[in-house]
Amino acid sequence: MDAIDLLETIEEETGPDPRWSVLWLHGLGADGHDFVPLVPELARPGWPSVRFVFPHAPVRAVTINAGMRMRAWYDIRDFDLANRADAEGVAVSTAQVGALLDREQARGIPPERIFLAGFSQGGAIALASALKRTTPLAGVVALSTYIPMSHDAARDLATPEARRQPVFLAHGEADPVIPVQAGHASAKTLQDLGFDVTWRTYPMPHAVCPEEVRDLGDWFARRFDA
Repeated sequence: MDAIDLLETIEEETGPDPRWSVLWLHGLGADGHDFVPLVPELARPGWPSVRFVFPHAPVRAVTINAGMRMRAWYDIRDFDLANRADAEGVAVSTAQVGALLDREQARGIPPERIFLAGFSQGGAIALASALKRTTPLAGVVALSTYIPMSHDAARDLATPEARRQPVFLAHGEADPVIPVQAGHASAKTLQDLGFDVTWRTYPMPHAVCPEEVRDLGDWFARRFDA
């Protein structure tokens, strides 16, 4: 593969000399700024210093939006989840995410202290990236999303090392964009593969709610204390 250009990112550090990193991927049509306000809501006193890295997805045409160009991790060709994700776009984005994870390691944060997180389309890329990891990350967070491939393909792709990564999956029970059943099916697939999955649902649409942030904070706290 040719050299991968690093995506532009926004960074927020919760303290000096961070020893942990969270790479957080935004949803369709948003950008890296979207989840920056989450940092003060999520971070807790007593946590180690954490570097949050928020990349901007590339701008590309999105089929279901009449070919409009916007920030997207892959093209969405169809409303049907089975045919929604553009496989080539997913592959390119997972490679770009891998390059950012490698950069964190080069900056002194080992993989076992790096989390990969994402919302919606960003969460789909987080899951696709996590499945093929040969060096496990500290954990994976995927909110209001789904595995962007057939579950048989996910089973074939998942490495033994990847299965050691804990996963936090959460979804809105009234999500009109990605049905909660898709999130539940993805959680079950990961559980069947041997992943340690925390699965939560909330009475909300395609969004993030305070209760979810609280539960995610609890999950992070357990990982920091491990």
